[in-house]
Amino acid sequence: MTKKRSIARTGSHRAPTNVASPQKMRKLGEARTARKSVDAPYHHGALRDALLKAAERVLERDGLAGLTLRAVAREARVSHAAPTHHFGDLTGLLSELATIGFRQFNDATAATGATDASLVEKAIDRAKAYVAYAQAHPGMYGLMFRPERIDMSRPSLCEAVNASFRGLAGAIGSSRQEQISEAAPLLEQAAAIARAWSLVHGFTMLLLDGRLTDILRRLPRGTEAETLLDIMLRSTAGSVIPAVGAAVPTSQRNARVSATRPE
Repeated sequence: MTKKRSIARTGSHRAPTNVASPQKMRKLGEARTARKSVDAPYHHGALRDALLKAAERVLERDGLAGLTLRAVAREARVSHAAPTHHFGDLTGLLSELATIGFRQFNDATAATGATDASLVEKAIDRAKAYVAYAQAHPGMYGLMFRPERIDMSRPSLCEAVNASFRGLAGAIGSSRQEQISEAAPLLEQAAAIARAWSLVHGFTMLLLDGRLTDILRRLPRGTEAETLLDIMLRSTAGSVIPAVGAAVPTSQRNARVSATRPE
């Protein structure tokens, strides 16, 4: 009798307290759908772009040493075979990533030429844009100058690299009031290009490597690297970026070069 009464008391038809109401279930379903749409690493047909974006995140976070095909697959939340299917091997992935880097870099530096500033100011702004891109994307910038890790024979990468040189040569040519042949620059033109590039690239590498910290700490409090770069560029503008009225005619420069060549 006691057992039956116990069963009768527990045989209630009340709904279990751990069952959510229909309204709560609907909200949970909506939350799951929203979460899936946010977590989805790519839209259908755009896996390649998703992998490249994932690779850039890994590169900037973990460095080139941490960038592997498996790491990219994990970052994109896809199968380990996906990067191989789209890029072949790690060199293929790095080459495509470097192509993106050069395109981003070219857009950043080219934007400085669209202003009405003087030639000197445009050149300084271009140099600052160069350094700013490297600071914002140190991993990508480092990859762009690692030819042993990327395949320079790829057409897309070659075009991006050539566009970068073309932009630099065009800026130097404008400062010298002359056209510079991308395929065959004159000796002095090539020297001017190399000099300007060495100046900015050298500063950039010292900055990224933390080698300018000792200089900056000796300067007045609050002095930043950009201020140091600005003063450096302006102090050398007379030699690296000739004044418009002081540019030596091309014929005279060619004569000087020829005069220094042995017969």
